[in-house]
Amino acid sequence: MPYLDHAATTPLRPEALEAMLPFLQGSFGNPSGQHAAARAAKTAIEEAREQVAAALGAKPAEIVFTGGGTEADNLAIKGAARSARDRGSGDGVVTTAIEHHAVLHSCDRLARDGFRVTKVGVDAGGVVDLDALAAALDDRTTVVSVMLANNEVGTVQPLAAVAALVAERAPRAVFHTDAVQAAAWLDVAAGAAGAALIAVSAHKFGGPKGVGALVVRQGARLVPVIDGGGQERDLRSGTHNVAGIVGMAAALTATVARRGEEVPRVAARRDRLAAGVAGRLPDGAVRSNGDPARKLVNNCHLAFPGVEAEALLLLLDRDGVCASAGSSCASGAIEPSVDLARSSVRLTVGWPTTEAEVDEAVAVITAGVERLAGRAGRVPARG
Repeated sequence: MPYLDHAATTPLRPEALEAMLPFLQGSFGNPSGQHAAARAAKTAIEEAREQVAAALGAKPAEIVFTGGGTEADNLAIKGAARSARDRGSGDGVVTTAIEHHAVLHSCDRLARDGFRVTKVGVDAGGVVDLDALAAALDDRTTVVSVMLANNEVGTVQPLAAVAALVAERAPRAVFHTDAVQAAAWLDVAAGAAGAALIAVSAHKFGGPKGVGALVVRQGARLVPVIDGGGQERDLRSGTHNVAGIVGMAAALTATVARRGEEVPRVAARRDRLAAGVAGRLPDGAVRSNGDPARKLVNNCHLAFPGVEAEALLLLLDRDGVCASAGSSCASGAIEPSVDLARSSVRLTVGWPTTEAEVDEAVAVITAGVERLAGRAGRVPARG
């Protein structure tokens, strides 16, 4: 079965499973306890913290484990904004129109709580408008959130330029980036070096679901969004998911170690997929969304004008291809064309994807497009 939805979730890496098994079977201690079983769990947590910190270019003390990327984004944005307001430092929050809902909905919540929220647009390729961003910043801005790479069309944002603008125009603001989609393919330590808050999620790079992390640089001040026993330096209360945290650390370590060989291989699979679909359909039957020069290597975001994406996905699912809808228009990533948005499909490959899977997917996708286009009275001829 060709699985082309790695942006949604990824299969568990063998290294992650191997690391998790002891904590799913015999070693079940609560790391907040004082006895030997608890100390073994605590040791595993701290070793995982060191691994995650090394992979993300942070210090171990700057890693806060969470229940996933969504929670990490919520803690970063709400926590930083509320902390700043409590200290009388400001009430402005600036983000982009193409962020994940974890960011956008957090910002909407803050707007209902009285914060000034500005959502900056992007260009046709999905790159943030730096002039508009600069205009939105002021000395009362508390949080700026710009994702490292977009979850729909895969556009990589110019975070160094964003960080420079924040430092110049909003020196009291905390800069947050959602690196959930980027962590599998980009060097987060370098790409997000200017961010004080960095969110990642394990299941996007071969780790288990339900666990993530937030880098909280020294000097960044947050108030918690979950109250309880005070775990994770009082920033994220709740009993640690020991197996999940250990699995995330193992998966991230393996991802970083193998990135040099996996990135070119995955890019080749992505290009084979895009070229295969384009080669089987006539001119105008398919177009690529997003800036090709600034795109994650695994992302193939295609629009099939005149074809309903939801109908196409049903055909793909019936024939064994896993993909997802890619409403690039709704996210603001391309020019506002409702018809184009409704015809967009996100195809994302991963480290296990084979050429055979790609070729099978190409055949299924193009057959589905031809069938649906024929129903609409536009039957494309194969080239």
